[in-house]
Amino acid sequence: MSRREEAARPRVTVVGSGSWGTTFGKILADGGARVTMWARRPELALEISEAKRNSRYLPGINLPRQMTATASLEEALAGAEQIYLSVPSQALRENLATIRPLVAGSDVPLVSLMKGVERESGLRMSQVIEQELDCDPMRIAVASGPNLALEIAKEQPTAAVIASQSQETADAVARRARNLYFRSFVNTDVIGTEFGGVLKNLIAVAIGIVDGVGYGENTKASIITRGLVEMTDFAVAQGAHPETLQGLAGLGDLIATCQSPLSRNNTAGRLLGQGFSFQDVVKQMQQTAEGLASVAPILTLARESGVGMPIVEQVKMVLDGAMNPKDIAPHLTTDDDTPQGERTQNGSGDGGGAFWRSFQRALDQLRHGGRGAPGA
Repeated sequence: MSRREEAARPRVTVVGSGSWGTTFGKILADGGARVTMWARRPELALEISEAKRNSRYLPGINLPRQMTATASLEEALAGAEQIYLSVPSQALRENLATIRPLVAGSDVPLVSLMKGVERESGLRMSQVIEQELDCDPMRIAVASGPNLALEIAKEQPTAAVIASQSQETADAVARRARNLYFRSFVNTDVIGTEFGGVLKNLIAVAIGIVDGVGYGENTKASIITRGLVEMTDFAVAQGAHPETLQGLAGLGDLIATCQSPLSRNNTAGRLLGQGFSFQDVVKQMQQTAEGLASVAPILTLARESGVGMPIVEQVKMVLDGAMNPKDIAPHLTTDDDTPQGERTQNGSGDGGGAFWRSFQRALDQLRHGGRGAPGA
């Protein structure tokens, strides 16, 4: 490729060079962009730029030559046409304080790759971005879905959903974030897309706990199924569309995160189930398990909304040391012996109708290149 052709590639920046940030940088580079990664550690920036490797977070993966990295935020953000944010959710606000003067007056899209809520405020990541950068929410997009980093870095096919209040922003990001092995769909339900990514982490911790204890597939299938009910009830109470939780950001991400040993939240839960304390689990985890920090703020929001979340409640009891992991049976938890209906609190009970609506929506997305049917 000539220098002129190389210069014509769109310039994007990924802030954060952990496993998911680096993987998303690879997605963007393989989709035709010039990618600049920001890494906090200069030695990591040098490894990405020179060796085209990130040996700590993505061992054995060769990165595209269109990817470079720097430890200078100012250098990383200069000239970026899109900015992707991939830092630990609890550190987002302090990172944004540094970024703010460097993007003042800019109108470039800001894309959250994070799946967490802020512990103190309970805010979603897009809300923290809007608040801290004082920017138009129509510029903000979020990415979510069944996105286990190492599998994608190995170019195993998968899909994601890009959500923004602005259809134009969602479309622009989705066009950039796609290649032969990664497909991006779009929607305008930011609330549902973000909470789907957060809530599945909590259910994955529960699955890890029962796996560590030694319970089998019946227990895990029950928790996943009832967990999706909890996820949907909570998200809808916060203003989400129930269909979003039946899609890639909800059910899709839930399945991937609950069943894979690559899931950090599943791994954290498994260690808890094996008898390790919360503090020991945090010490053993080399990367952030966002679900552990999100349990308390999610339960606070659930109680304020009047939504019952027995699975997440029992996860918190295990985290607090108030429950033996062997006693966990969250799908059975109720204070009332009266038989309970299976439908979600927000649903009408017509399970077949809901299934076919979801199925038809998926077909529409495929027919229309990752978008819903015209007018949907």
